Amino acid sequence: MRKLLVFAFVTLISVSAMAQQVDLRKKITVIGTAETEVTPDIIYLSISLKEYLKDGNSKKKVEITDLEKQLYNAIQSAGISKENLTINSLSSFNTAPEKKKNPDFLVSKQYRLKVTDLNKWNEIIGSVDPKGVAYTNVDSYDYSKIEPLKKELKIKALQAAKAKATYLVEALGNQLGSVIDIQEQNNESYPVYRANMMMKASMADDGGSAPEIDFKKIKLSYVMNTVFEIK
Repeated sequence: MRKLLVFAFVTLISVSAMAQQVDLRKKITVIGTAETEVTPDIIYLSISLKEYLKDGNSKKKVEITDLEKQLYNAIQSAGISKENLTINSLSSFNTAPEKKKNPDFLVSKQYRLKVTDLNKWNEIIGSVDPKGVAYTNVDSYDYSKIEPLKKELKIKALQAAKAKATYLVEALGNQLGSVIDIQEQNNESYPVYRANMMMKASMADDGGSAPEIDFKKIKLSYVMNTVFEIK
């Protein structure tokens, strides 16, 4: 009997504790959104230069140093710091022995260029011997003020949620209380470049012009799932 009473007492305490944990507050759940689009203003481009033979004659080779000089001069003429151009890789670890052994050996170099004005890109690549350009490509892209913009959008989404909750609650003759819960969602859509951003040697051989760059905008969209108390 005593064991039965103890069990009943423990059960009563457990039920009482569970009842105290139940949130009996009146609540409203709303969603706030904010979005915008921005054009990338930082673009990292990869450029591959390669030596070539004029008329297939090894004695009339266009050296990589000449092509590299053209690229550096074009960058300086465009007002871009040469520090923005770095070498990604060289086609051979040690080219001197290979060139001595094989006169037709062609050296290639890959570079990475940081630009902030896409209009200057055609000017730069158009100043380099097109037959010496193996390809150009986009490595990555970004927006210089992306972090402050993200913060601003999150705040706007939260404010939109509160404003919505306020007029809905007041329409029923109540008042909006403090926020109980906030959950963040985001949808960041980064752009892709057009196919003609890639320029291969075959285009250059056909007298192809410098590639056009046309970026879509970066789309930032934030959603705030919120729960407010109803007074």
